[in-house]
Amino acid sequence: FIQMLRRTKKGDVLQLLRRAPEEMLPFVVEAAVAAQSEASLAALLDFLDFGKEPKSLLEKFLYAAAFSPRPSGELLRLVLDKLDGKQLAPEVWETGIVAVGSLVGKLCQQKLCGLQEVERGVETILAGLRGAKEEPEVVIYLLALGNAVLPETIPILLDHAEEGPTAVATAAISALRRFPARHISSKVKQTMRRILHEKRKSYDRTCRLAAAEILLDNKPSPMDVINILLAINELEMEMATFLLLKVQNSLRADHHPARKIMKDIMRDPRINNYNFFSKAGISSSFSGPLTVTQDLLSTFGLDLLFLEGGFLRKSISDFSLLSRGQQLRAAQVTIEAQGMELMLGENVLEGEEEPELMAGMSAIFFDVQLRPIVFFQGYTDLMAKVLLSSGEPTSVVKGNLLLMDHHQVIPLQSGLQVAIKLQGGLGLDISANMDVSIWDQELKTSISTRGSLTMDFQAELDSPFLQATLRNQVEVETSIHFDTMLRFSGSPVLMCLQLREEQVPYR
Repeated sequence: FIQMLRRTKKGDVLQLLRRAPEEMLPFVVEAAVAAQSEASLAALLDFLDFGKEPKSLLEKFLYAAAFSPRPSGELLRLVLDKLDGKQLAPEVWETGIVAVGSLVGKLCQQKLCGLQEVERGVETILAGLRGAKEEPEVVIYLLALGNAVLPETIPILLDHAEEGPTAVATAAISALRRFPARHISSKVKQTMRRILHEKRKSYDRTCRLAAAEILLDNKPSPMDVINILLAINELEMEMATFLLLKVQNSLRADHHPARKIMKDIMRDPRINNYNFFSKAGISSSFSGPLTVTQDLLSTFGLDLLFLEGGFLRKSISDFSLLSRGQQLRAAQVTIEAQGMELMLGENVLEGEEEPELMAGMSAIFFDVQLRPIVFFQGYTDLMAKVLLSSGEPTSVVKGNLLLMDHHQVIPLQSGLQVAIKLQGGLGLDISANMDVSIWDQELKTSISTRGSLTMDFQAELDSPFLQATLRNQVEVETSIHFDTMLRFSGSPVLMCLQLREEQVPYR
């Protein structure tokens, strides 16, 4: 369909969009974005009315743009024009801003940072951040900077990480974690040390642990590792348990940048002893390989951070691919719940700000941060959701994405040429649900991920006396469900975790 659209005139693409049945329209819009021809983008410009179209269709258009493997300046201009100066639904505006960040980052990877559209995109994010008054707005702009991964924005992220309230600091540190190790300078590490050791003010435990992870994951110095281990004795039980498991994971993982330093430090009996490594909290951190080949390592990680009373504060499930020194976050889903302990009269840690009752989720797919989803915010909202809950899961992202689009001509020694084309498409449906039962004192979360990947490879030799074509098609379907259930009616808190993977057909 994409290949057909690339040969089609603007008028015909516009007719297709206007006449497509309602259930087919999102697919046609996604394909028109993926085609990225002059005609398809001009047709989308005329067809999409951000004041009238349903939110779901506009989000599909914006996510298709954000995931585009090799976006053009024209695609970024189209997105910016559609967002400019309009009163938009909050969901559409948030998706639009994170999409602008993703497009800016991908264009800069193609050495196109000097484009006028890229400069306009960067200024849109930075001007918005400077003028943002509400905390959720600031968070969205920071996540967009995380998608853009521009080294010149690191000082802005550091300032928000150190000075901002919990939600803002968390978003800024999350954005900093997207940068490769070469950009994690001594200044960045110094700021992370101040956050971890609370040199200037108190920070939420999630911020402090994320700061420790930045230090551990980016060529740490022996002194950093020793200080983190020494700080464990000062931390409360669950934070200490979580951080120790992170250290042990890095010792087990051959690819971890801190492994050699850790092994050297563990030879010191003053650190490697029962007193340090006998923390008995229920938080956990696990990371292990799924596939190991000569060129590729795919890993699955699961982090669960609990509060002292047994409430789940944060869970992160992560699927990553590592190849030749490069890392790709294929999927990372984070579920957070805060303020739940106050409902049962538990005390807040000394120095921590009293958290607002809230539960939400954020996700990164193929290195693109999606807009966060809020399940409920505040006690009134929680009660409304509990009483009026439809039981339907919240859709995080659903659609068809072009992930690979490669065309190359290779000259052979014989003087002939081979044309190679590779396209890869992904159909994705991710939904999440959080169900809180005040009466039964239960908390259930579920994440469902369904995906199908298709890859089309073609090599063509064309000469006056010889024609040959080699074609290869691969299709994979998979479905993964991750459920957690917490029952906090008694002590100890009971918890059930379940990861279900359905049969994977591979053709």
